[in-house]
Amino acid sequence: MDARKGRLMPDGRLTLEDRERIAQGLADGIGFAEISRRLGRPTSTISREVNRNGGAGAYRPDQAHEATRQRARRQRPKTIDPPPPAARTREAEDKLTDVLVASGLTRMSARVLACLCTTHSGGLAAADLVQRLRVSPASISKAVAELEAMNLIGRERDQRRRRDRYIVDQDIWYRSLLASARFNTSLAEVAHENAEALGRSTPAGARMDAMSEFFEHVGRETIAVAERYRHLLTR
Repeated sequence: MDARKGRLMPDGRLTLEDRERIAQGLADGIGFAEISRRLGRPTSTISREVNRNGGAGAYRPDQAHEATRQRARRQRPKTIDPPPPAARTREAEDKLTDVLVASGLTRMSARVLACLCTTHSGGLAAADLVQRLRVSPASISKAVAELEAMNLIGRERDQRRRRDRYIVDQDIWYRSLLASARFNTSLAEVAHENAEALGRSTPAGARMDAMSEFFEHVGRETIAVAERYRHLLTR
């Protein structure tokens, strides 16, 4: 129906005719509840319409209708074009970097790992990393050394270009969990030795004993879970 004269807008909004009937009801001294019953609208709709457009003594249907159209035009959401692929990749890289830093990696190592993970090839040479991250070769060298020591990245020789490429594969997270499990096992062993040395009946010895048992179980369960779900990384 016509937006100005139809009885009911497609989205349920008040039409100009509705507003004229509201104005007539107000002029006749009819309350909001009765006006809403006649229009088949909630009382809250009528009261809100009148109050936002001058109140019962100053309500004008034409002005109210035009004001509503203006508000709808201002509130209409703007179409936002999706960011270009490069921007989406950078956003994904930044989000992953923040999570990796929170997990304990230095920011430079986290940036390198995130960069490799969000690269379609899964591998880049040191010079490529320098260019993409805009940092010094020394920074890249230090970061990849840390990541290699943690078994989070690998290295392969690019025979065509005669230089090494640093790569990530689907097993990096599996290896990361195994490294975590080994760390927990080491903690459990040291705590067990300390409990024996301090005496299990002492407060400190009891604390070490509980610590040993906790990390022993956590380490064992971590390995079991990593093995159970490893197939998800290679499907």
